[in-house]
Amino acid sequence: MERVSVNQLVEGLCAIPDESFVCDHVYNYLGHNPVDIDSIGKYMFWSSECYTRNLIYKDERFEMMAICWERGQASRVHNHFDQRCWMMVPLGRLKGQNFAMDEIDEGTGYCKLRETDVFELSDCVAAKVELEEPIHQVLNLAEYDERAVSIHIYSKPYDRCLSYCRDTNTYKEVKLFYTSIDGKLCDGVRL
Repeated sequence: MERVSVNQLVEGLCAIPDESFVCDHVYNYLGHNPVDIDSIGKYMFWSSECYTRNLIYKDERFEMMAICWERGQASRVHNHFDQRCWMMVPLGRLKGQNFAMDEIDEGTGYCKLRETDVFELSDCVAAKVELEEPIHQVLNLAEYDERAVSIHIYSKPYDRCLSYCRDTNTYKEVKLFYTSIDGKLCDGVRL
């Protein structure tokens, strides 16, 4: 399958009508339009401390970012605050782990999660986060022994999420930050 530039991918997503910007339609679009890794080079920033979030495009309907993962890095267990999410991995491979909420007490911040589906991302195969089971974690396992880049599309854009700690069975809201915007490091970011 021919790969498209990241600009072509953005243009194609922008052309999807609002009523069609839903899980399956965008998922199918991504599946038929794998991104060319050479077209995202300016968005690839790496940190030995944590994965980086590099904004490629954002409007009021969706945002797209390249997330760069060093060997062994993982996201926190998190949700997307009821926003849709799609992803593909044009470089390396990643493991995704979904979770179900068995118990929650919003007053105390207590929660009990249970692991459910596991999936692997590689070779630009599209994936989606289902709104019915939105809690998940993404991992670049040390055994993969390589860097990875994932392209994420979120609809609507969001700047906070819930982060879950399985060691303490708690959760809290956290603010999200970009490492770079349009290929330029954000103020104060040191890599």
